[in-house]
Amino acid sequence: MAASWEEQAGEAVAPAPRDDADIKELSRVDRSKAFDLLVQRYRKRLYYHALYITKDSEASLDVAQEVFVKAFHEPRIFATGFHSRAWLFRVCTNRCYNLVRDRQRRSQILDRIGREEGMGTGTHQAIDNLLEQEQSSTMGRVLDRLSPEHRTILVLRYFNDLSYQEIAEVLKVKIGTVMSRLSRAKVRLHDLLSEEEGV
Repeated sequence: MAASWEEQAGEAVAPAPRDDADIKELSRVDRSKAFDLLVQRYRKRLYYHALYITKDSEASLDVAQEVFVKAFHEPRIFATGFHSRAWLFRVCTNRCYNLVRDRQRRSQILDRIGREEGMGTGTHQAIDNLLEQEQSSTMGRVLDRLSPEHRTILVLRYFNDLSYQEIAEVLKVKIGTVMSRLSRAKVRLHDLLSEEEGV
């Protein structure tokens, strides 16, 4: 097994960073390595967060990459007091909703063209079938029935494990708003799950 560059240089190998604070500390010595660790720490989380919103794996990969490109050029990303995690999720969320809005506009245009020309029925049916397969699980169906506001806050809290403060920063709202919105989202989720399960 090849020795790491620290071992080759005869330096003691520091333990792998455990959290964002460790990564920020490392950035003072080696910004490039710190950024690599930031990507490793958040790439899966951002991908799955994007996937919950876009329902498109390729688009979600693209979004995650775009977020890290933006992070690389963000001078504050390792600054003391800068909430990197909240910033990453905020950028990811905004980009995803922009994509969803663009996709809906394109879909409306295609539907109109299809109706006008009497074409495209087979294509739309194939897309519908694919979406049904992706949303086959109960939770997937229920999440899709939630409003974007409720779905986003549940995903941030329970799938990405963000704190109330971080969610407030991502959504640019007060913590009290986060708490009340999360409470309403949980009630709505419970109601929809009960409907699905016939309870």
